[in-house]
Amino acid sequence: MAILEVDGLKVYFHTRNGIVKAVDDVSFSVDSGETLAIVGESGSGKSVTCYSLLDLLPKPPAKIEGGTALFNGKDLLTCNTAEMREHRCNDIAVIFQDPMTSLNPFLTIGEQLIEPLIYHPNMDQRQGRSAAREKAIALLDEVGIINPENRFDSYPHEFSGGMRQRVMIAMALITEPKLLICDEPTTALDVTIQAQILELIKQLQQTRNVAVIFISHDLGVVAGIADKVIVMCEGTIREAGDTDRVFYRTQDKYTKKLLDAIPEGPKTILNRSDVSDNLVEVSHLKTYFIDQTHVQGGTGDRFIKAVDDISLTIARGEILGLVGESGSGKSTLGRSILQLAPTTAGTVKFQGQTLTGLNPKQLVPWRKKMQMIFQDPYASLNPRMTVFETLSEPLLYHGVATSKNIGHQVRQLMDDVGLAQSQLRKYPHEFSGGQRQRIAIGRAIATKPDFIIADEPVSALDVTIQAQILDLILNLVERHNLTMMFISHDLSVVRYISDRVIIMNRGVIVEQGKTEAVWANPEASYTKNLLAAIPLADPEAERARINNR
Repeated sequence: MAILEVDGLKVYFHTRNGIVKAVDDVSFSVDSGETLAIVGESGSGKSVTCYSLLDLLPKPPAKIEGGTALFNGKDLLTCNTAEMREHRCNDIAVIFQDPMTSLNPFLTIGEQLIEPLIYHPNMDQRQGRSAAREKAIALLDEVGIINPENRFDSYPHEFSGGMRQRVMIAMALITEPKLLICDEPTTALDVTIQAQILELIKQLQQTRNVAVIFISHDLGVVAGIADKVIVMCEGTIREAGDTDRVFYRTQDKYTKKLLDAIPEGPKTILNRSDVSDNLVEVSHLKTYFIDQTHVQGGTGDRFIKAVDDISLTIARGEILGLVGESGSGKSTLGRSILQLAPTTAGTVKFQGQTLTGLNPKQLVPWRKKMQMIFQDPYASLNPRMTVFETLSEPLLYHGVATSKNIGHQVRQLMDDVGLAQSQLRKYPHEFSGGQRQRIAIGRAIATKPDFIIADEPVSALDVTIQAQILDLILNLVERHNLTMMFISHDLSVVRYISDRVIIMNRGVIVEQGKTEAVWANPEASYTKNLLAAIPLADPEAERARINNR
């Protein structure tokens, strides 16, 4: 029997530029113990659909224009404030995408967990602090938090990303809801942690008979856990049905586009240079940071060995993939190679020149030849500078362009990264995530560098936008004869784009070799675990893999 029935839901945003039909005549149902996946790109309306059910949208500009949402026969869209608060506390819970922004940094995990039990809107259901603490500790243990009695008094910043997401799951389940809404809960996580969280949600759903709505932009992520799938685009449902039918008997072109965008297999289009012609040489590189827990009297080591005695070479014209989970040291290695992080020992040579030991002024001529694409373009782009100013700055600073020809050079960069020249006077906030990443790539190639380090440039993007950016990078590497280190936690992405791969864990290299060789015959158990965690857009294979864990 359906626990939630949504019929003809319409949610419009009334803006100064007109009406935006964020959700337009959407209908679906969810049964107890069932998982419904809502899949689509950013802006498709999937999150707005779910937030409207709990009155979590700002009004104005949002307005529910029509439809019903019956939860156990009661229309959520007509609830008053007190009734909605009761539903949020008792019946429906949400796991948000970024736990760090959802958790209060000033309160311990335990205090945040027991809050709804102590201050329950229904006086009859309130619990004392001791009973609430006991229930919270048991739930922390159930979601896989080690030593929950002690971690109860820890703060959010003392947990890893995966552990924080487990805390968010515990927080959502503390009042034993009947419906759990998971809004992109694994997007920012490593593939191994993602697999653990997906398995945990599936396990908890089965033991507690909770209905789940799982929101995602990646069909591969939901293949193994969803019973039914809805594919949304521009506020409407493009395809709906049971998981096997949507995956194996796809009817809509948009759904096929999402499936095709999942990286699968290598895409080798370049004529690589002689591997003996090394552009970058790293020898016994070490980058250590002082461990603050040790300084403050804790029991930690004196140093955090982010990069610990690493040696590698990158051939001219090669794309080297660097893979590892969060905290493995891969981003620190990239920054150390570019001398953006202070190194402890070892040498970095670029075009035969030793860069380690050079002062900032001596490094300036080399900055033109080495550039970086950062993970979050919104954080790396100056919000007060237009696209024209952003792209002009490196050109003028390094003398690549003059005031007379700067306009032509910038317009050429816009063409190179696939952006309309008419958008040159816009600011970063006026672009989508994929467009902002194109701007960041344009800035990186502006000085015509020989070497680029791309640090997780597609991890936060929709799969379709991710595919576009990967193809753009491959195209630019070929046209501009670039050499690249491509950093990622996703082996599927690295397999698609790189010639050779290095696997890092805890500051050291655990495996390296030709990408296809490592993929076909991984030797390190760590590499095998990474490969085993990659989600497959194949429901039968995913279900079998989950059952075998």
